[in-house]
Amino acid sequence: MPKLTIDDIEIEVPVGISVLQACEIAGKEVPRFCYHERLSIAGNCRMCLVEMERAPKPIASCAMPVGEGMVIRTDTDTVKKARSGVMEFLLINHPLDCPICDQGGECDLQDQAMAYGIDHSRYQENKRAVEEKHMGPLIKTEMTRCIHCTRCVRFATEVAGVPELGLLGRGENAEITTYLEKSLDSELSANVIDLCPVGALTSKPYAFVARPWELKKTESVDVLDAVGSAIRVDARGAEVLRVLPRLSDDVNEEWLSDKSRYACDGLRRQRLDRPYVRQEGVLREASWAEALAAIGSRMRGLDGSRIAAIAGDLCDAEAMVCLKDLMAKLGSANIDCRQEAAHLDASVRGSYLLNSTIAGLETADAALLVGTNPRWEAPLVNTRLRKGWLRQGLKAGVIGAPIDPTYPTEYLGAGPETLLEVAQDNHPFADTLKAAERGAVIVGTGALSRQDGGSVLAAVRQIADKLGLVRDDWNGFNVLHQAAARVGGLDLGLVPGPGGRDVAGILQGASDGSIDVVYLLGADEIDMAKLGQAFVIYQGHHGDTGAHRADVVLPGAAYTEKNGTYVNTEGRVQLGRMATAPMGDAREDWTIIRALSDALGVSIGVKSLGDVRQRLVEVNPLFDRVDEVVAAAWEPFGASGPMGTTAFSLPVDNFYMTDPISRASETMARCTQDFVAPKQERTGTHG
Repeated sequence: MPKLTIDDIEIEVPVGISVLQACEIAGKEVPRFCYHERLSIAGNCRMCLVEMERAPKPIASCAMPVGEGMVIRTDTDTVKKARSGVMEFLLINHPLDCPICDQGGECDLQDQAMAYGIDHSRYQENKRAVEEKHMGPLIKTEMTRCIHCTRCVRFATEVAGVPELGLLGRGENAEITTYLEKSLDSELSANVIDLCPVGALTSKPYAFVARPWELKKTESVDVLDAVGSAIRVDARGAEVLRVLPRLSDDVNEEWLSDKSRYACDGLRRQRLDRPYVRQEGVLREASWAEALAAIGSRMRGLDGSRIAAIAGDLCDAEAMVCLKDLMAKLGSANIDCRQEAAHLDASVRGSYLLNSTIAGLETADAALLVGTNPRWEAPLVNTRLRKGWLRQGLKAGVIGAPIDPTYPTEYLGAGPETLLEVAQDNHPFADTLKAAERGAVIVGTGALSRQDGGSVLAAVRQIADKLGLVRDDWNGFNVLHQAAARVGGLDLGLVPGPGGRDVAGILQGASDGSIDVVYLLGADEIDMAKLGQAFVIYQGHHGDTGAHRADVVLPGAAYTEKNGTYVNTEGRVQLGRMATAPMGDAREDWTIIRALSDALGVSIGVKSLGDVRQRLVEVNPLFDRVDEVVAAAWEPFGASGPMGTTAFSLPVDNFYMTDPISRASETMARCTQDFVAPKQERTGTHG
């Protein structure tokens, strides 16, 4: 490890880092605009100039690798003069519109101009003006403010994998633009807003809405997919105004998908804010007492075998464990959290996790994707696979519908026949997996929710075992979930008990009359037409398909309105926190279930959130290990059987609308119109 001296402090640093990074290790602040630790080096803003002994002029510290014996100075008069000169150059053409700029209060240029700039300029010429660019419904452009740091260009090319942005022209005519003057088509496009150090790229839905000092900031987790991205919820009063990413190296790094960022406007539309009871075929407003009484009169004295419950995709673990205990008290084994009817074995944790971990996937050198499109199901898992391709040349094979995951893939086949060939080591890609140091297979719910899903799971397990993808230091067997509630529900055992019915069985029972009452805990993705004449109780926060079918509607809290526990696709227990109060008469979900148990004359034994969380730990001790990934034991699971010949389908056909919140979002509707509808028209498919 090389030793160097920075401002008379001798330090030892890792090989290959830059002088700028070494200065940070030494505790010295170095200003920068173009440099970003997760992007390639550009070296074009020159703000990070420092003096190096024996160098004829100041050097750009971001682009200079460290060397043994270097002597660096960051606080000399020469450095200060160089930085103020660079700042003066940057402000030559920058407009003086800070009072109306949405970046105000969060602007790197403002901060660094105060710290390193001067109070006047020697340039009196007219400032240049740049025509605004169209980058879609999410990104608002004011390109006159651009300082050409090219962070956005490098992000689009390197991380998002859509090289649609570039710097065109030279000198005063240089401009950042989309090459074809069209929307930036990426599920991660809005991250360029966070990266932009000035106000050139800002949030279009958030334009002129609020200033940062007006907002209450709450750290939480995202639940609109199963990644569990770390987020910050910014609210003013009772309204969530924006959602931003938080740093989490193990999960989302510092990125966030566009849906997770912008679907928050759906939190104030189509909301359930009071109970409803169906009378004479019409849902009418009711009090909590009337709603609970209506459920009690219908369920009291009913045999448990005629009652069923389904937990939806956005449920917190507290609500699910209370629902499980209530159903047990009522004597019902008809409960399921696998809303998409995936054939997953809840008794073996390693059978339903992303065992390689999200961060671990970027170290894989071969991956087989089965019935999944990670770009739409989990964009921030897809970025890890893309990083693996960039770093060590990941070889990816696809079985199922053709996809474009932003890195090269080899299309192997459409369905079970190809999967069986790989499992039996009769396919060339099997050799690729065997030769890999860290091979992985990733199966999606599109392949597991078929009637032969159990056999598909067994075949994927056979691939992991036979081709050496599971070792003491590496587990390459992965299930990629889409729902934030799925792993938590499986960890809590929300699956049919002895003699109980799964989702398909519940729907069949409701159709033929053997199930009288169906409790839908935020379950909107099932076929409501199959519920027949059953008495349906819907507990949720949006007037989606479940509420339309319900006989009694119980208004619950959305994920930003409650303290909840979630488990992401890799098995990491995470805590979501309340940013705003529930809307209207809505209540936190576990409190509703507890009140219902009282109305039914049974007790689930909890009175506070602390009691519920203690109950979580009793059911599964892993809930006491927050923000940890505990490796699951590799135990036998799955039973081989015949598979059909139908091609694997993809579970997501519209990334922007996958749940009640995003379906209620006006911004997501605009994204669907801009990005999804034209593709469906070209291909003749409609979701």
